[in-house]
Amino acid sequence: MHSITVAALLIVLTGIFLRRRWSAHLRHKNLPPGPVPLPVIGSLHLLGNLPHRSLHKLSQKHGPLMSIRLGSVQFVIVSSPDVAKLFFGTHDVLFASRPKTIAAKYLSYDYKGVAFSEYGPYWRSVRKFCTMELLSGTKIMGFAEMRKEEIELMVEEMKVASKVCKVVNLTETISSVVEGMICRMLFGKKNDDRFVFKTLIDKCMEAAGGFNLADFVPLLAPFDLQGLTKHYKSLIKELDEMLEILIDEHEKHNKTKSSNHGQMDFIDILLSLKQECSNNHDELNAIDRSNMKAISLDLVAGAIDSSKTSIEWVLSVLIKHPRVMKELKQELNTVVGDKLIVEETDLAKLSYFHMVVKEASRLYPTAPLLIPHQARDDIKINGYNIPKKTRVLVNYWAFGRDPNVWSDNWDEFLPERFLDNEIDFRGHDFKLLHFGIGRRGCPGMNLGLLNIGLVVCNMVHRFDWELPNGMSPSELDMNEKFGLTASRAKPLLAIPTYTLGPK
Repeated sequence: MHSITVAALLIVLTGIFLRRRWSAHLRHKNLPPGPVPLPVIGSLHLLGNLPHRSLHKLSQKHGPLMSIRLGSVQFVIVSSPDVAKLFFGTHDVLFASRPKTIAAKYLSYDYKGVAFSEYGPYWRSVRKFCTMELLSGTKIMGFAEMRKEEIELMVEEMKVASKVCKVVNLTETISSVVEGMICRMLFGKKNDDRFVFKTLIDKCMEAAGGFNLADFVPLLAPFDLQGLTKHYKSLIKELDEMLEILIDEHEKHNKTKSSNHGQMDFIDILLSLKQECSNNHDELNAIDRSNMKAISLDLVAGAIDSSKTSIEWVLSVLIKHPRVMKELKQELNTVVGDKLIVEETDLAKLSYFHMVVKEASRLYPTAPLLIPHQARDDIKINGYNIPKKTRVLVNYWAFGRDPNVWSDNWDEFLPERFLDNEIDFRGHDFKLLHFGIGRRGCPGMNLGLLNIGLVVCNMVHRFDWELPNGMSPSELDMNEKFGLTASRAKPLLAIPTYTLGPK
């Protein structure tokens, strides 16, 4: 009897879904081309374990502007710079909002962070605050000495490993040094035994980028069939406890000191703004406890995860391509010379290094699928209807594999392709979208590039790198695993050899 009831319920739900879908089809004819969806699940079965690769394959059949139904949610997939320019150049403001997902709801304190909040006054206010109070050029340079200290510690650690020919887990080393720099900038201190941000951030990014069936078939949300809602709640509970401790410590410290001596970290700045809004009775820009935690979590997660993943890929391609490594070492020897540490002032002079970073981003993007955008109104693009609330997914991974953009040698790792051209990470030509696109582009681009430059160049300047167990560079596994960011499927392991000077 129970099975009959379940079957009847499924038939009724399927009938409702098909009726709604047919009605939507009548209202929104002339969508971009795409695969024919199945009842209920749409085209979810076509995504696979690496959706960016699957969507790229589909776009080769249906075109760079592709419509796809995932469950009951309508998506448009953008797979080329030319199409991206139409959406986020010509019509950027119409696609500047974010869809609401279950992961974002729990992991951003009900959409109060920068990354997942809807487009509007609140988002503009928070983004402006983050840009001015933490990510401006002046603010970033104010932490230069701190970053130098962390880099020197990293170099000393590699020197110790070099003396005993130790295999270094570069994935862990990179994560630790980036976490140290970001946490000192945001919280005024490195992590201690009470805080495990690195581990929890990894879990959060994996969870936020994972596949949750309830996001695509909302009728299933109350059942939590995959246990993901429970998982999100558990993660945010742990993170919330750590953030509460940090905020409490800052509040107590600020009460006991007569004035703000020394440099204020980001929590200090948030507390100051909270007090200012309270004194001025500014309800529109009010900062409360949940706002503070949402903004802090967004910044620490974005800064740590994106930077460490980018650095990991850049070092991977350098080890895999000895010719490119040799060219970069020669540039570092010329520009940096006998100095033991590559300093921030050196980075602007390293033109070949910047070409290496661009080429790594092209073939091994940190975020192969950018965070989804959402149409704020009906619009027609390239003759196709894009209905309001359609989710727009930019497949940046496909951009780097477009022979119309990069010629027939797109599959070669060739930094020199960026010689004497003006393609950059600001996305003006929509070819390099490492830091996002349009109004929702990452405000921390300058900080991210600085962190990548400091870690990579100091790893390369004084160290040669050899793969363990006699593995040749051509054998290095370059496969990725999918999440909100796509890190290496396997940790990067290598043996450093400390070099005393230019060769």
